Amino acid sequence: MGAVQKIVKWSLNHIPRTLLQRVAGVGVPILGLWYAGRGRRCPICDKQVREFLPYGYGVSRRDALCPRCLALERHRLLWLYIERETTLLQGYPTLLHIAPEVALKRKFEQHYGNKHADNYLTADLESPLAKLHFDIQDIPLEDESVDVVICNHILEHVEDDRKAMRELYRILRKGGWGVVLVPQELGRETTFEDDTITSPEERARIFGQYDHRRIYGADYADRLRSCGFEVEEVDYEKSLTEEERVQYATAGERLYIVHREM
Repeated sequence: MGAVQKIVKWSLNHIPRTLLQRVAGVGVPILGLWYAGRGRRCPICDKQVREFLPYGYGVSRRDALCPRCLALERHRLLWLYIERETTLLQGYPTLLHIAPEVALKRKFEQHYGNKHADNYLTADLESPLAKLHFDIQDIPLEDESVDVVICNHILEHVEDDRKAMRELYRILRKGGWGVVLVPQELGRETTFEDDTITSPEERARIFGQYDHRRIYGADYADRLRSCGFEVEEVDYEKSLTEEERVQYATAGERLYIVHREM
């Protein structure tokens, strides 16, 4: 494991999340100096590097983290989907962004601007990046109050993921849509969870990260459907050219697009 990989992995596992969110914008670009070049390009910030930085709490993934905007593979893939396949950036719908990722948050803030800023809601349990602070299992918003929801890699952390899914469905307007992504093992038929596993060390060993509570399997879409959503499973990387897949290093995570019927 290289020096940068060791630094990133140690930081993820030892620095408190809220502090890490505050300092990453300074520390990561410094590490990025080791990756100067032109082999990769981030579609979110347009930064070019030889390759993206390594990232991962357990197994460290190469070619993952953009040193300028902190976008990971899934963020780059999702941004391409939003730009190319949705009308989100053609208007100013009420958007609830759960646990806002820095890269996406900057782009949405730029799009909404001051004039429409009230239509872009960011929320997290404790993140200093968010405007609102609440538990996704108990969202303090009115029924059918938002048009779009973005919620990435959150459900694996919560005690009752179906309760959180029902809350997302409740606050989404009829005809609304969202993106609800989770880490997933498609070769696993059913989601594995065990509430008796509580120590960070055991969770890291079994679930892959110290604060995860389950491993989602191929039944993830059915869990969303059981809470009311219509679900599209989108293997969006297949729509990219080979050159784009290499240049953007999107890594092929499946997108789950949810809808609430009219």
